[in-house]
Parts: sequence; structure tokens; C-alpha cells
Amino acid sequence: MGRVYLVGAGPGAPDLLTLRAAEILKRAELVFHDALVHPQTLALAAHARKILVGKRSGRHSTAQSFINKRLVDAARKHAVVVRLKGGDPLLFGRAQEEIDALRKAGIDFEIVPGVTAATAAGAELGVSLTRRGLARHVAFVTPRAGQGERENDWAASVLAADTAVIYMGAGLAQTISTELIGRGKPEATPLVLVESATLPERRILCGTLADLPALALKAGSGPAVLLLGEVLRGALTDRAVAAIPEFQPHLRQA
Repeated sequence: MGRVYLVGAGPGAPDLLTLRAAEILKRAELVFHDALVHPQTLALAAHARKILVGKRSGRHSTAQSFINKRLVDAARKHAVVVRLKGGDPLLFGRAQEEIDALRKAGIDFEIVPGVTAATAAGAELGVSLTRRGLARHVAFVTPRAGQGERENDWAASVLAADTAVIYMGAGLAQTISTELIGRGKPEATPLVLVESATLPERRILCGTLADLPALALKAGSGPAVLLLGEVLRGALTDRAVAAIPEFQPHLRQA
């Protein structure tokens, strides 16, 4: 029996991979990887067979139950099996389903954390998601719910938080804006859309909650997170942000 490593590949840039993750990839015999893992990160697993099992919104993807089975089967034949996930495995990575399947089958496993998109986006902006006296709690949410899952009241978490990071939300921009404003979130709440954080092709689009649908239309097809909250207000006029080539100023005219 081998061991399965659930490894976080980080937000994109290969050099943000942890040292432990890099060491495990070098020893891997088999790597099941997400669609958005950087080629240079995959290249670290030089001796491994690599199998794409990633999921992309609106596209054909591998069923989670099938991935679970393949991980169990692989661990019975290989010493080092890696499930390589974008960001951190434990944040919207469906890691628990894989953990439960491995436990049920008696397979040894280890979780190797990675840098999640929320903190990577904050780093791009030079903004702390928490701030003394202003933001004491942060919510990580997604409005997406899988087929057969219970109703997802993501908006309640956003409304209760000082700072919110919305994963997988760019494609639901109109729904998010309408829902939050309709439930009392001020239209003028600062909002930033960060696409392909940490990569050369990153885009940073900023405005307000009311601007979100227009911002989303400007975004490309890369993975994006939405940051929402007062901690962003001062940063949007900061020189460090304004100097970013991809930075786009507020859409609304004064």
C-alpha cells in the first residue's frame, strides 16, 4: 500500500509552491492534477505519469466519484501518489470527499497545504484582508452549489463579514451583485476582481459592488476571485496598485 498526498499547487506561480510540495512531486510516481496547475509545477514531477482530472465551469469534467476510485486503486500499486490541486486542497477543492474515500479504503494519506487565491490576491493588491479596528473577520464563500447539494446561503456569510472573498463567482456576477444589494449591502462597497493572480497575465479590475457585472464582462477566462470590503477602499488609490499595468480604475464617473 502506498501513500496519497493531497497537495496544494498554490494560486498559479510555480515559485509559490511550498518546499514540501516540491519535494513530494519529485518523488511522485503518479500525479492526478487539476486543469489550471502551471506546466512548470507539473514538470517537477519528472518521473511521474500525469493524469488530468481537473474541473472547469461549464466544461466536461471528471466525476468526483471516479477520481476517488482512481486514487484508491493507484495507492494499491504505487508508493507515492499525488493529487495536485490548485490553491489549497482544503478550500473549495472537494478534498473531504477524497479524504473520506481514502479513509474508508484504509489508504494512508497526507495533506500538504498551498497558498490560496484569497491571500494571493490580497498580496497582489498590497492589502491585508484583516485590519485592526476595521476588519476582524473574513469570509471565504462560493455561490456555486453542486447538483443535489443543499441550498447555499453564501450571501449571509458575506453580509456578516467585514471582508469577503468570493471564489468561482465571476460567472455569476449579476446574481451576486443583485443578491447582496437586495439584502442590504451598500452599492458603494469597494470590490476588486483579481484574475490569474500571481501570473504574468493577471488582471486587476476594481470598482464597487454595483459595478461588478460590468467588471466581470471585462475579465478573461482565467480563474478569478472577488474581494469585497472596506479594507480595499484606500488601497484602490494607492501608488502600488495604480502602478500595476493591468489595473483598471473605477468604471463609474464622478
